[in-house]
Amino acid sequence: MTESDAALLRLLETLGQRGYRFVTPTPATHARVVARADRRVARDLFDILGWSLPFERARIDAELLALLDAGGALEAMGDGLWRSRLRVSSLKDALYLHSAWPTEAEDSVFFGPDSYRFADLIEAELARQGVPHAATIVDIGTGAGVGAMVAARLCADAKVWMTDVNPAALRLAAINAHAAGVAILGVESENLDPVEAPIDLALANPPYIIDEGARTYRDGGGMFGGQVSVDMARMAVRRLAPGGRLILYTGSAIVRGSDLLGEALVALAAAEDCGLRYRALDPDVFGEELERPAYAEVDRIAVVAAIFTKL
Repeated sequence: MTESDAALLRLLETLGQRGYRFVTPTPATHARVVARADRRVARDLFDILGWSLPFERARIDAELLALLDAGGALEAMGDGLWRSRLRVSSLKDALYLHSAWPTEAEDSVFFGPDSYRFADLIEAELARQGVPHAATIVDIGTGAGVGAMVAARLCADAKVWMTDVNPAALRLAAINAHAAGVAILGVESENLDPVEAPIDLALANPPYIIDEGARTYRDGGGMFGGQVSVDMARMAVRRLAPGGRLILYTGSAIVRGSDLLGEALVALAAAEDCGLRYRALDPDVFGEELERPAYAEVDRIAVVAAIFTKL
């Protein structure tokens, strides 16, 4: 671990000891809140590390300021103001480093309401059915490491992997895992080749929004944002052990009443000899996206769970 990584690890540990908690909202909600007249400059730690507001150095104590500085997370804004390049959010009893708002860079590490729902889905599915002793678990496209960390804490004897194409994500996910006290193997890869076979449990929370900038962390590709989910599911189910599962959390654009993603996943399950349980978790999310021309034919975006089981 580098000195800057060690500083960020200490930052998370210190925040945890102080009882810091912050629930990250959707980008649209975040924008509305920080647009308020009294939210232009940070007033407290939550404004600094949660709402990504510029701050005067006097607004944060010397210990935390030094850790942010040593971790390379401080950015000078001019006029005596500074800004943290990272946010810290809480999920259950763990803290997660991720990118500051707004997440505009190609290598942004995203965390938001989907992270909370994904964690709940994993918990529910593992409560419904556990994994074998010494199971192999992989979180595909791990981002801030939510899937890997939730699974690792629930399956103490499992060998847990996390993959991502973004080295910035793997860096923060590794720090998050260290802070949570769980051992996870991180690999930079666009496929599952580095992961030991067979896989007992695969986890995936792929992007599902049409992104005009084609940013990897956000763009779900063709099929109105559903193609990356199909591709990731196909890659995962082909590596599952008999009886192994894929827990896929994603979004589906409903087009004139048709669930195109659901239809594609049903076909995939049949082709790959898998059982499939598919359901909507929320019928309508990110409604503001429908104002963009790319969604002209879309009725709504639903959040869905697809559980594949290798027969």
